Amino acid sequence: MPDFLAGATVLDLAQPMRRGMPQSPNHPPFRMALERRHGDLVRPDGGSAANEIVVTGGHVGTHVDALAHVSQDGVLHGGVPAASVQSHLGFTSHGIESFEVFVGRAAVLDVARVHGVPVLPAGYEITAEDLDACGVAVHPGDAVLIGTGWSRRWDEPDAFVGQRDGTPGPGVAAAAWLAARGARVVGGETIAFERIPPGRGHAVLPVHRLLLVERGVHIVETMRLHPLLDTGVTECLLVLNPLPIVGATGAPVRPLAILPAGGTA
Repeated sequence: MPDFLAGATVLDLAQPMRRGMPQSPNHPPFRMALERRHGDLVRPDGGSAANEIVVTGGHVGTHVDALAHVSQDGVLHGGVPAASVQSHLGFTSHGIESFEVFVGRAAVLDVARVHGVPVLPAGYEITAEDLDACGVAVHPGDAVLIGTGWSRRWDEPDAFVGQRDGTPGPGVAAAAWLAARGARVVGGETIAFERIPPGRGHAVLPVHRLLLVERGVHIVETMRLHPLLDTGVTECLLVLNPLPIVGATGAPVRPLAILPAGGTA
C-alpha cells in the first residue's frame, strides 16, 4: 500500500451480485450461468478454463443512475428531448459512459443515528430538517451518502424491496436541500433513492425527477452502507467508477470508501 494510505481502511460499499437478490421489479433480473465448465474443453497440456454468461439490467445491485435514466414530459436534463438521443442501441447523450470518475470527499449523513435507531422505519420520509440535524457540512462537488440502515435488511428480500410496507428515503424537500448545496452525486441504501410509501411501489419518483432531470445530480442506489455507518465517521474519501457501458441509463458500480488511520477522514 502506498505511504499516503498507510494504515487506511478500505470499505467495499457494494452489495454482492447473485441470482435472486433484491431488486426493483421494473428492471430485468440478474442472471448468471456457468456457460463452460472445467473439462468441457481440455487443452493438450491438460489445462481447462471455466467461464460464465451474465445477464443484468443496468439498475440491478449497487449501481449509478445516468442522466438518461429519467425524463420529464419527454425531456432529459439540460432540455434535451429524449426522443432525439435514444434508439434501440441506447442513448447518444447522457449515457452512463459520460459519468466522470468520482474520487473525492463524501459527506456521510446518518439519519438513522440521528433518530437513535439502527434502521429507519419502512416508508419514513427523510426531511431537510433530518439532514440539518446530522450536523455535517456539504460542500459543492461533494458526494453525499444518506444513512438509513436499510442495507442491514439485504437478506430480507421482500422487506428490502418494500412493495408492501415501503422504504425510507428522502422526500422532495430533502432532495432540494442536497441540490442546493451543490452535491455532485448522492447515494443511499435502498433500491430507489427516495421515500417509497407503503403499498405504492415505484409509482412516481419525484426525487429522481428533481435530481436527475432538473439538477443533473447522479444517484447511487442499493449501497451497502452499514459497515461505513458503524464506524461513526461523517466523511470519507469515496471512489466511484461505474462500468462505462456506452448509451446505458445506468451501470453496476463497486464504490470504495477510504478511511485514514484513526478512522476519520
